[in-house]
Amino acid sequence: MTLGQLASRALRTSRPSSLIRTIISTPDLNTSSAGAAAVSDAPPPPPPDRTPVGGARVHFTNPDDAIEVFVDGFPVKIPKGMTVLQACEVAGVDIPRFCYHSRLSIAGNCRMCLVEVEKSPKPVASCAMPALPGMKIKTDTPIAKKAREGVMEFLLMNHPLDCPICDQGGECDLQDQSMAFGSDRGRFTEMKRSVVDKNLGPLVKTVMTRCIQCTRCVRFATEVAGVQDLGMLGRGSGEEIGTYVEKLMTSELSGNVIDICPVGALTSKPFAFKARNWELKGTESIDVTDAVGSNIRIDSRGPEVMRIVPRLNEDINEEWISDKTRFCYDGLKRQRLNDPMIRGADGRFMTVSWRDALSVVAEAFHQVKPKEIVGVAGKLSDAESMIALKDLLNRMGSNNVWCEGNGLNVNADLRSGYLLNSGISGLENADVFLLVGTQPRVEAAIVNARIRKTVRATQAKVGYVGPAANLNYDHQHLGTGPEALTEIAEGRHPFSSLLKNAKNPAIIVGAGIFERKDKDAIFSVVEAIAKQGNVIRPDWNGLNILLLNAAQAAALDLGLVPESDNSLETAKFVYLMGADDVNLEKLSSDAFVVYQGHHGDRGVYRANVILPAAAFSEKEGIYVNTEGCVQQTLPAVPTVGDAREDWKIIRALSEVAGVRLPYDSVDAVRSRMSTVAPHLLNLDEREPTTFTAELKPECSEKMSKDPFANVVDNFYMTDAITRASKIMAQCSALLSKK
Repeated sequence: MTLGQLASRALRTSRPSSLIRTIISTPDLNTSSAGAAAVSDAPPPPPPDRTPVGGARVHFTNPDDAIEVFVDGFPVKIPKGMTVLQACEVAGVDIPRFCYHSRLSIAGNCRMCLVEVEKSPKPVASCAMPALPGMKIKTDTPIAKKAREGVMEFLLMNHPLDCPICDQGGECDLQDQSMAFGSDRGRFTEMKRSVVDKNLGPLVKTVMTRCIQCTRCVRFATEVAGVQDLGMLGRGSGEEIGTYVEKLMTSELSGNVIDICPVGALTSKPFAFKARNWELKGTESIDVTDAVGSNIRIDSRGPEVMRIVPRLNEDINEEWISDKTRFCYDGLKRQRLNDPMIRGADGRFMTVSWRDALSVVAEAFHQVKPKEIVGVAGKLSDAESMIALKDLLNRMGSNNVWCEGNGLNVNADLRSGYLLNSGISGLENADVFLLVGTQPRVEAAIVNARIRKTVRATQAKVGYVGPAANLNYDHQHLGTGPEALTEIAEGRHPFSSLLKNAKNPAIIVGAGIFERKDKDAIFSVVEAIAKQGNVIRPDWNGLNILLLNAAQAAALDLGLVPESDNSLETAKFVYLMGADDVNLEKLSSDAFVVYQGHHGDRGVYRANVILPAAAFSEKEGIYVNTEGCVQQTLPAVPTVGDAREDWKIIRALSEVAGVRLPYDSVDAVRSRMSTVAPHLLNLDEREPTTFTAELKPECSEKMSKDPFANVVDNFYMTDAITRASKIMAQCSALLSKK
């Protein structure tokens, strides 16, 4: 006997009196006239206030284009061209969906977003239906509910019951929506279909039997990442998503398919079976592996970083992050420096106390002349540590301090000379791009995605000067060296007419030019091109520098510029603060080298003393990205071993050396920073540049004929953290060859 038959039998055999509830009505309302009067006197209830879903905002470019639609009886004004689903979001109604994504093209193939529209014979797919004036949309009717229930039943028909062993469990759209909109039972009793898993590389794990063919990953790869790696194969029940031929996914943004996949078909391979999402503590932070400053959330459990996922920031990274940002986290626990160490007479390092290590460094400080002291800040240094290092060396009588990647003779007088002046989101307004000595795809993958988005949306033209490169969008290769720039400046190149006729031309110069000896001559030619092309105007500044490292902009804001070009060759005391890519070949053999950092990387091999520091995930620090936006990291996990924050180490060293720095807390360090660069305290704000390159004196240098070189040889290994990462090593071995 089934459960339903048992229940009906129980109802028949039970006593009737227990099922009957007496209802006492009001005598005055028994007559129809009294009831009608009561109804007519009562004012209609006001419609409840609706909060738009996910902070949805409506921007009317032209007020005449506004149309009014009614969502569940609630009037809402939207611009022409909006879909029914977007109108519902503005009205505060969340429509279930699997295939629709606000940053991808509309597919309309999951049918989960069905709603009822008045005068329509059947439910319509709200993601693909344009809203029309006066349209009456009903999202909560029995017809809409029944339609969604039927769609969900079909989706679950072939979906495996993998939830207990699926990494998406707990943050799965299919789980959430089947609970909210699905039925409590299914009628499918046949064998479920199964699909062979695909090998997409070391980052993305596939269980394609779970796939519901929403095609989000296909659209992302084609439209955003710019690689034709994924596609839909077969028809009917044999339909599946995969690579057309056996190959790996070669995009530097491939990890984002993990976030946009609504089910457990595409998950993180390094994170597989490591933790459930409710076990993790999320900390909002900033990425430091490049100069973009992507907004991230660091998910940790205990002392270990378990994964890194993106945060939404429309002005910087939208909701994407590069694979290097997402998967470098395992480098935070490998090759770490735990304790202070001193190199003995036999060349081996021995562990010592902080007191002993600092006293040895302080003694070495006083044994050299002030001009022989040099400090180099690393790629990942925060602003607090750089101002502390500069103050310490200034008190010792030296001003030879700089940040690696900025070169030795950089001009930091005008902020417009080292920032992305149009802003990352402002690049979408450009209609012609000139890329000079930069390959954004490997130097700043998120900026490259923004340029690709602009090229796709507006058919913007891109000219590129540099070594041959695949930029995943249509571009003209104008040349490999500075001669092409001279031709454009003199109007002899066909591309110069494109720049002159453009409405908002953008020139992007790579920071690799900082390391060239003829950089001033190159910048003067680029500025001449900018003048001719009307690149710099009161309402538009399209002359941009694309920086490489997270520390570069803050270092130049704080004035970390060395006094002499050959200070490293004559140095007897070198303080490396996380600087691993400095060329120390010309350094004299008797020079004393202090390495303060968090990884046993290249800088350690030449060091006499090692001071262990905290990584970006273990400290609170201010960073400035390539467009000049000030952001800060927050500590997600405790420091490793006996490591300390960079500025605290320098503060302690100053006291031992007898030149005590006047700050004992982060707030005091930031107060000192505000006297040098006040804008560094305005978090999440972008200080616009006031003066442009027109104020610079004319340059008399001549340009070299040497072609521009590749600045980033290996996208996956660019700093101490990524070089220590096992996942990045696998990517480098498998994907860099492709």
